[in-house]
Amino acid sequence: MADPRGFIKVPREVAERRPVTDRAADWDEVYPGSPGRAVLPIIRQQASRCMDCGIPFCHQGCPLGNLIPEWNDLIYRDAWRSATDRLHATNNFPEFTGRLCPAPCETACVVGINREPVTIKNVEVAIADKAWDDRRVVPVVPEWHTNKTVAVVGSGPSGLAAAQQLTRAGHTVVVYERADDIGGLLRFGIPEFKMEKKVLNRRLKQMRQEGTVFKPRTTIGVDITGAQLRDRFDAVVLAIGSTVPRDLPAPGRDLAGIHQAMEFLPQANRVAVGQSVEDQIVATGKHVVVIGGGDTGSDCIGTSLRQGAASITQLEIMPAPPQDRPAGQPWPTYPMLFRVSTSHEEGEVDREFAVSTTEFVGRDGQVTALRLTEVEFVDGKLTPVPGTEREIPADLVLLAMGFVGPQQDGVVAELGVDLDARGNIVRGADFQTTVPGVFVAGDAGRGQSLIVWAIAEGRSAANGVDAYLQGSSNLPKPIQPTDRPLVV
Repeated sequence: MADPRGFIKVPREVAERRPVTDRAADWDEVYPGSPGRAVLPIIRQQASRCMDCGIPFCHQGCPLGNLIPEWNDLIYRDAWRSATDRLHATNNFPEFTGRLCPAPCETACVVGINREPVTIKNVEVAIADKAWDDRRVVPVVPEWHTNKTVAVVGSGPSGLAAAQQLTRAGHTVVVYERADDIGGLLRFGIPEFKMEKKVLNRRLKQMRQEGTVFKPRTTIGVDITGAQLRDRFDAVVLAIGSTVPRDLPAPGRDLAGIHQAMEFLPQANRVAVGQSVEDQIVATGKHVVVIGGGDTGSDCIGTSLRQGAASITQLEIMPAPPQDRPAGQPWPTYPMLFRVSTSHEEGEVDREFAVSTTEFVGRDGQVTALRLTEVEFVDGKLTPVPGTEREIPADLVLLAMGFVGPQQDGVVAELGVDLDARGNIVRGADFQTTVPGVFVAGDAGRGQSLIVWAIAEGRSAANGVDAYLQGSSNLPKPIQPTDRPLVV
């Protein structure tokens, strides 16, 4: 282990962020230079806090099974090259997860039972960013080719992970993306201030140099039929995500000014990198209401602040979570706690919990207010509290309430795969759907989840595809389709 007394001697310390006045005025990442560079001065000491416990529960908290105690020890010993190798042994894209993952590994850290957990996420991103700075991340070209072809539909984290694994196994892989550029939500959903797109672009360059072929602006079912896809390729991986947004069918929903978060965020992302967007949805000078308390809602807040919103209110139907781990969510589960994101730090945001929108109020076809009521649990159901009805101003309403499944038309219908009761694509232990040779990875089969689960699913699906094509596979399989996060 790094330092037997490190977790006793060294307090937890995280990366320092840029001042709010600076970062809220631009679209750059909130950390100076990059998250990795921001933590480099303290990273060796922080790595020394890892106690190399007999049963490292951080492995179980991380769907990828990252070898966390190993690379903590290597960083403490200043062995950066070896740490990079151990990190990439389980994670194709640590520079993504080190920025975007909520770190369930840290809530499962053994040190965290009665102290502050190890800053695993900070160590991870520091290793990844330093590896890129030192030019240690190079193409991994397959030693031989199998003459087998695989189509990956969708270029989000699960599709990219599956594509990279299968390319390195020697198969010819083509990634189809209906958008005009590659990356899925990594490009169009994640704001620039959380992950600058140059971080994505450099990884895509590596994948191209390895041999992966990318085909943007290609919609299966329009540009290529499902039958043509099956004829051209020996196997198909569906990594199309969970893209049908949850709606709020309250009276007045048809008023102008009410948009899904994934209508608002992609436009802002395009403008942030210098593209022009016609009739862009903007928060400038408006009273913005974000409905939904998750990461997407936080992204809407940070974007609205940078666009100059007059006010921002965030609504959540559930009660406010506690500050400390509740008794019903013991270690090593991922607890539901009151968390403050970087976006919440950047301006005055009115966060309201246990409220439900009963009506969208408008004038001349434009939304002007929301009618709310407080709710409470009665016999296990959220019930309106009489006498708590009120209105709040709203010129722009952003629905960030999650997603309910993959789109069922297009490639899903074209290939004829079965869906489960939740609308997700049915798959077996090898991630194969009910159609032989067609596999599914990520949110399309699992349901809406985290980026780290998407990458783990992509790697596991690649194992299934490789075994289907070759008879067996040496590719790692970090998870089973039935695995679930350590959450209540």
